Amino acid sequence: MNIRLTTKVEQDYKTVYKGFNKDLFVALKPPLLPLELRRFDGSKTGDEVHIRLGKGWLSQDWNALIIEDKMTDKEAWFIDEGTTLPFFLKSWRHRHLIVKADTGALIVDDITYKTPTWLTDYLLYPVMWLQFAARKPVYRRVFKNKRN
Repeated sequence: MNIRLTTKVEQDYKTVYKGFNKDLFVALKPPLLPLELRRFDGSKTGDEVHIRLGKGWLSQDWNALIIEDKMTDKEAWFIDEGTTLPFFLKSWRHRHLIVKADTGALIVDDITYKTPTWLTDYLLYPVMWLQFAARKPVYRRVFKNKRN
């Protein structure tokens, strides 16, 4: 399954790309989902991010490896790929793309995932879509131009 969401922000693409840090990751935590950030190296190739979803015996580890990062004169991106996933996912790949715009930038969350069955792929889609759509106001707030 693929989810692709685009958010227009006010800051330039290079500033936005540099803003993909631990503070932003924490700010993007889905509402109502217990999540513990256990490791955050950054957004460069070879970096890792480890989180724990849930609490107690219901908790699930979700680890990702940054497999690619690049900046050009028009866009920047990094890709995280799941290495340890919660039971409901078989694969995970998330391309974080920041594109230069006439004013500001476009943040594109391009996610591809698989669950154990095609049926659960479709059943999980609305939940995943909502979780990532909830990032839009956070992106707009964090990457708002600071005016005096």
